[in-house]
Amino acid sequence: MFPRLAPAFLLTGLLAASAAKPPEPTRQPLHRSVDLSLGESAVVTLSDGTKATVRLLDLEERVDSMSAAVREARVRIEVNGETLWISSANYHLPAQAGGAQVDCPITRGYNANSGQDSWGLKKDARLRLWPAGSPWIEPELFALPCRQRWFATSTQFSNEPTYVDGGDRPDRKQIYYHNDLDFGGCEALVEVVAATDGLVVSVGESVLPGYIGTPVRPRYDVVYVLDDRGWYYRYSHLHSIEEGVKPGTRLKLGQKIGLLGKEGASGGWSHLHFGIKSRQPSGEWGTEEAYAFAWQAALREQKPAAIAVARPHHFVRAGERLVLDGSKSWAAAGIEKYEWAFTDGTSAAGTRVERGYDQPGCYSEVLKITGRDGAVSYDFAIVQVIGDTDPKLIPPAIHATCAPSLGVKAGDEITFKVRVFRSTGGETWDFGDGTPPVQTRSDGNAVKLARDGYAATTHRFEKPGDHLVRVEHVNERGEKAVAHLWVPVAAAR
Repeated sequence: MFPRLAPAFLLTGLLAASAAKPPEPTRQPLHRSVDLSLGESAVVTLSDGTKATVRLLDLEERVDSMSAAVREARVRIEVNGETLWISSANYHLPAQAGGAQVDCPITRGYNANSGQDSWGLKKDARLRLWPAGSPWIEPELFALPCRQRWFATSTQFSNEPTYVDGGDRPDRKQIYYHNDLDFGGCEALVEVVAATDGLVVSVGESVLPGYIGTPVRPRYDVVYVLDDRGWYYRYSHLHSIEEGVKPGTRLKLGQKIGLLGKEGASGGWSHLHFGIKSRQPSGEWGTEEAYAFAWQAALREQKPAAIAVARPHHFVRAGERLVLDGSKSWAAAGIEKYEWAFTDGTSAAGTRVERGYDQPGCYSEVLKITGRDGAVSYDFAIVQVIGDTDPKLIPPAIHATCAPSLGVKAGDEITFKVRVFRSTGGETWDFGDGTPPVQTRSDGNAVKLARDGYAATTHRFEKPGDHLVRVEHVNERGEKAVAHLWVPVAAAR
């Protein structure tokens, strides 16, 4: 219900809102977007003035066997006469083609059973194009929006169906494809910062006049910032918001906005929901897919020598086979080998590995990549295996976090937090350094926004190295939910 307002006050407010309007954009992005129907082509003038002729030739979308959620979409395109297949979003970066760079943020199938169109897409697919050699966004104008290591914990990126809070279910009819970026993190211990310079247009329920009809959707845990491209940046589920962040103030790149949390419609798992909305080729507001921007920022800010990528997660029936794929991984010196270690104790080598799962549960399969210079990186392929499709018999899910995740040295105290979903809680930690297991008990997401819903413990690694931490929950049916964290530890000074 809206509060009662005196007529004169209401009239004054309406007049002020109608007179105000957002500032006009003063900067163009480095990419150009085009929406195409199958068989359609377009000539696109790139940001450096060169032209690219692009055609959409084919579209394939693979869905799962239970909820018919799109798990992979691919398009076959032609760019300046060069033909190639590229996958849509789901942790894929732009590809080289025809003297340009191109990606595909969205295809039509994602709108078919989602109940919404977050993209403003009216045709079969959207393509974005950059000049060859161009950065994806100006490096000096974009930062990672949270102060933690890249892939520090679970993520829901780039059209991945939501899953961390146990929401990926075989019985759901509408799928929430996470078109924005969900950065999982340790509740109240990770700083959220401004990804760009910009004007704060809303904080909580307070909104600047003149922003009706824009992407701004006020909520108590959300901040919206407008940049000079006319893009709206959403920071939500904030545990707290800095006192100086108010509508009408201007933020600088990297300025603290608040602390990462699980407020609002988070589902009960702690993360930053970070999204960008911009005008799309259809003329409507829609998502500006930000994975490539965040990846580029991570390389610039954290300077990793390698990044393993085993994502997105998988969702299969017991007995089905799937392919675990590490091909989206990267190493500055090139990748020498891919090694997989599985929850059942077996292992394999190779970029892609096919496996079957007979037992229901939530698996966390370890991918280790080694660069030609010896640099290593780890990531984890989460596999949710469903046996009986009765909602009461779906296996548990689990989310683990730690902080700090950057600059950790031997002897430093690290906080570890965990929460179980679709079960009652109770977790066993193995820190992988020979210390005894530690028992915790989360609330099993009984109260989604409970400040003490995650179980917490602390640990110190006495020796430097790459530590793989494992935490698991076992429910009353013996089904396991397993999570891993990679904790790189440097030598103490």
